[in-house]
Amino acid sequence: MLAVMQGGNTGFDGAARALLSILLAVAIAAGAAFAPPVLAQEAPPPEPSGPEMTIATREAPPFVIKGAEGAWKGIAINLWAQVAEDRGYRYRFEEADLAGMVEGVASGQYDASVGALTITPLREQRVDFSHPYYATGFGIATRQAAPGWLSLIGSFFTWDFLQAVALLSLLLFIVGVLFWLFERKANSEEFPEDAKGIGSGFWFSAVTMTTVGYGDKAPRTVGGKIVALIWMFAAIIIISTFTGMIASSLTAGQLQGAIGGMDDLPGKTVGSIRDSAADEWLAMEGIAFTPYPDVESGLEALADEKIDAFIYDAPLLQYHVATGFGDDLRVLPDSVGRQDYGIALPAGSEMREEINVSMLRIMESEEWQNMLKRELDGGDNKSGE
Repeated sequence: MLAVMQGGNTGFDGAARALLSILLAVAIAAGAAFAPPVLAQEAPPPEPSGPEMTIATREAPPFVIKGAEGAWKGIAINLWAQVAEDRGYRYRFEEADLAGMVEGVASGQYDASVGALTITPLREQRVDFSHPYYATGFGIATRQAAPGWLSLIGSFFTWDFLQAVALLSLLLFIVGVLFWLFERKANSEEFPEDAKGIGSGFWFSAVTMTTVGYGDKAPRTVGGKIVALIWMFAAIIIISTFTGMIASSLTAGQLQGAIGGMDDLPGKTVGSIRDSAADEWLAMEGIAFTPYPDVESGLEALADEKIDAFIYDAPLLQYHVATGFGDDLRVLPDSVGRQDYGIALPAGSEMREEINVSMLRIMESEEWQNMLKRELDGGDNKSGE
């Protein structure tokens, strides 16, 4: 009997232990399910190491801005600083021109070029580029259109209009003298023999041509009447011709310098920057241009009416016009062509892949998008560079 009881107790204990194990497993699973997730700790960026890199750059607000003390900032500079921090690069900036930014990397003088540097087929033959970090197009800067009434008044002072007025005045004077020569003897009351008579002849020829005919003067001699008759018929043709000349002059005056897009560029004087992506694009379009060393010089020439339009990267034009030429110049709303900005690297660079990975990670962030919007809207540089 005792043995049976001991056997029963042993079975009971085994079942209890099994049940306890099941309950413990359920509790552990439930705890794991409801426990807050443990976030993986991001590895800190590596400490800067290795040889110091020489990075070429060129001032191109808002992508590259040179501060008063020589410090560099801007969209492209911020991007490179984050990439360098992510990869542990040591670097320093060195200023170069556009051609030098490409050729310097190709020759090994620079380790990379950072700025508003467009990826083009010609440049791609010399260096490698990172992924694009900004896409844009070419902008067309023109002078602000004058108010309608000012433009109309200005049209009356064009050379063509003044020539037409001078020609008509000369014709009226000649016809007036003819009237005076025929009428000064027989009709001296209306056409006196002195200078006043010539003035009366000029007046009569004018009112006859315009068909106003005040009736205060009329020819009495046969010669005067013949001249008047011929003049009446001739005046119909002259008035029509002169009206067309005036209309053409006014229209030309109002449209002079008015550029609304690419179709208006033929026959205009265009400016741009040599060795730029705009230079390559204008060459493909067959548009000759006057070269300027930088955007500021080109826009000053445009404001001084030395050129009719200045073509360059749209965001750079918009920045310069907004910060220094807003009252005189404007950038047309529609850009032309296509541009992608990238970081230039030596051909076959081993850094390219890791730089691309860092760039993609940076550009996906909300912080990058906010910075882009802030800088392209003028940032804290609206008073100048």
